[in-house]
Amino acid sequence: MIEPESIQNADEPTLDNPSFRRLPPLLRRAWYSLNQAFRRRVAHLGITPDHFTVLRWLTEKSEDVTQRRLADLMASDPNTVTSVLSRMEANELIERRTHATDRRANVVKVLEKGRKVYDEARQIALELQTQVLSVLPEDRRDSFLYYLELLSDSARHAADQSVKPSS
Repeated sequence: MIEPESIQNADEPTLDNPSFRRLPPLLRRAWYSLNQAFRRRVAHLGITPDHFTVLRWLTEKSEDVTQRRLADLMASDPNTVTSVLSRMEANELIERRTHATDRRANVVKVLEKGRKVYDEARQIALELQTQVLSVLPEDRRDSFLYYLELLSDSARHAADQSVKPSS
């Protein structure tokens, strides 16, 4: 295993050098591989990783969750979330109800079938996470996840601060 102290020193290439470890491709490869592994492990439940993410957020949040809030929580665009919810609703995993005070918004609720599927998928997710994190020393796993969260928040902030080019 490579020790963090030996990863970079003054003699190593700069960030734009092709031989340097680059954040975007590493994050994409990690996400894609994890997503594919999870997709294969939950396929028998009739759900996708996106379905699981919806079920997880709806189960973990104590307050009503609107479609808009769900899109934010999932870091996804509203159209994608709407499509995912339509499939989940057709499979009787969730239901959408008109918000009590905002008729333009839909509140998303988990149905009993969705709770059962989520409970089973959650165990699979925990086992996969344990397997993937096992390459790190146990005493560094929490730190790794903490720093990954910082990177995620920083990237989100950069996206929010980006100015769209004018046409």
